[in-house]
Amino acid sequence: MNVVLLSTYDLGHQPFGLASPAAWLKRVGANVVCNDLAVEDLKTKAIIAADLIALHVPMHTAARLSLRVLPRITSLNSQALLVCYGTYAPTNQSGLMEAGVGVVIGGEAETTLVEVYQCLLDGRPVRHLSTKALTKQHFVRPDRRGLPSLQLYSHLLGPDNEVTLAGYSEASRGCKHLCRHCPVVPAYGGRFFIVGVDVVLADIDQQVAMGAGHITFGDPDFFNGPGHAMRIVEAVSKRHPNLTYDVTIKVEHLQRHRELLPRLVETGCLFVTTAVESFDDMVLQVLDKGHSRADFAAAVEICGAVGLDVSPTFIPFTPWTTPESYLDLLQQIVLLELIPRVAPIQLAIRLLVPQGSHLLKSTSFSRFLDGYDAESLSYLWRYADLATISVEQKVRAIVEADVPNGVSSLDTFAKLWRVAHEATGREAPSISVSNCEPVKVMSEPWYCCAEPTAEQFDRL
Repeated sequence: MNVVLLSTYDLGHQPFGLASPAAWLKRVGANVVCNDLAVEDLKTKAIIAADLIALHVPMHTAARLSLRVLPRITSLNSQALLVCYGTYAPTNQSGLMEAGVGVVIGGEAETTLVEVYQCLLDGRPVRHLSTKALTKQHFVRPDRRGLPSLQLYSHLLGPDNEVTLAGYSEASRGCKHLCRHCPVVPAYGGRFFIVGVDVVLADIDQQVAMGAGHITFGDPDFFNGPGHAMRIVEAVSKRHPNLTYDVTIKVEHLQRHRELLPRLVETGCLFVTTAVESFDDMVLQVLDKGHSRADFAAAVEICGAVGLDVSPTFIPFTPWTTPESYLDLLQQIVLLELIPRVAPIQLAIRLLVPQGSHLLKSTSFSRFLDGYDAESLSYLWRYADLATISVEQKVRAIVEADVPNGVSSLDTFAKLWRVAHEATGREAPSISVSNCEPVKVMSEPWYCCAEPTAEQFDRL
């Protein structure tokens, strides 16, 4: 029986979300074709011949792009069972099913995908129309055969025009934390699952064989299980001593597990991504982030002392954002000497509130709600300070124009710096930082909570 696994966008990575279920399905005899629409055209012959078509929706961008491509898929093959799986599948269940999707799977999807396949194979009715699969799985090595070359994906850029092929793997999935705005929370409900060290090593081995010199670990929080995380990096470093990597770790964990950070650097960690979200302590409290403004500053100092770069992510536009608070955000980035480490899109992100978001339970947020918008897959909300509307519009226009044209992050930041000062009636001073030297960054500039670009829509 023929299966097509589709990805529309996975942050510039060769999709783990295709490689992993492909391995599971091939083990039970499925003829699997993987199709990554981020870098290749729709494989129409495979779509026409498919009995099961499964779309991976790990993030907001992918969900919106999937809804755009679904009519084309159904026009080619109206008989195949359509499945959507991934973090953003359950939160967008209603819209996906209206578009023709028959099965929606959240959480640990591989086991359920195999069950669905076997039901079709045996001619039995599919039991699961919608499910959040949270049963522990015995992971197998992802099968990356048939996926586009690593050369087509995000790569590591060095300060001297160095280009390093990059791979992607996951040492754990889900998250034990309950940040109110996070899409992982509705899918996993505070649970996380570790992937066996042997499986992670095998996945990295095959990507190194493909030419990867750097690995991004996509765990929502690499230190959800710090012992497991350290076993992974120790094993990887021993097997591939020249391989570098990056991880994502919560601010509070950078502080709590500071004793582990030197070993991260020694085993090849170049930088750590951390979801700061805001410098406003009230906003951080509403989001239940578990850290304060001062905590992040301390984390930057802790990491800097051991030579570990910090790459922060933000949600600068929330109902509580004002022109003053947006300026304060930029000022803090300057003060902490983080300009080279902040991708421009991070300064234009608007708070997304999908269905099922725990933020909907917050009385502090609910008074700003304006209802759900099916097209944007998010609840609409309004600003407490209407002057922020103009700031957001100007910021978004600058970022969306600069990023595709390769404008440096420093130059883009300078433009936003002027916008923020003008919005508050101030003259923008010269940006004075002692550390704006180029740093190693990933070439993929977009972000999981960003809206799809016109180019991404046009590809479909």
